[in-house]
Amino acid sequence: QVQLVESGGGLVQPGGSLRLSCAASGIIFSVYTMRWYRQIPGKQPELVAWINSGGRTKYEDSVKGRFTISRDDAKNTVDLQMNSLKPEDTARYYCNARFTEEDYWGQGTQITVSS
Repeated sequence: QVQLVESGGGLVQPGGSLRLSCAASGIIFSVYTMRWYRQIPGKQPELVAWINSGGRTKYEDSVKGRFTISRDDAKNTVDLQMNSLKPEDTARYYCNARFTEEDYWGQGTQITVSS
C-alpha cells in the first residue's frame, strides 16, 4: 500500500521559516519525481516545486529563492524548506509522487502565515 505522509505544517509569522517533510512508503522512491503542490479553498492546486530522480529541481516563480526542495532516497523522504514566508504562502501543501502512470498524493498539511 502506497502512503505519502506530510508533516511540518503550522502557523508561522511573516518572514518566518518552516520545513515540510513527506515520508513515502510502498513505492520505489528513487525513481519517482516528487512534487509539492499547494491549494487554497476554491482554487486549483498550484505546483510549488519538484525534484526528479536525478536531483534536478524546478520552482514556481513566486517561491524562487525562498523555498528549497530536497530528497533523501535512503530515507524515502522529500522536504520543502520554506524561508521568508509571506501571507500569500498560506495554503494546504500536498506531497505528490509520480512515475509514468503512477500518481500518488498525501493528505496534505496546512501552512498559515499570519501575524
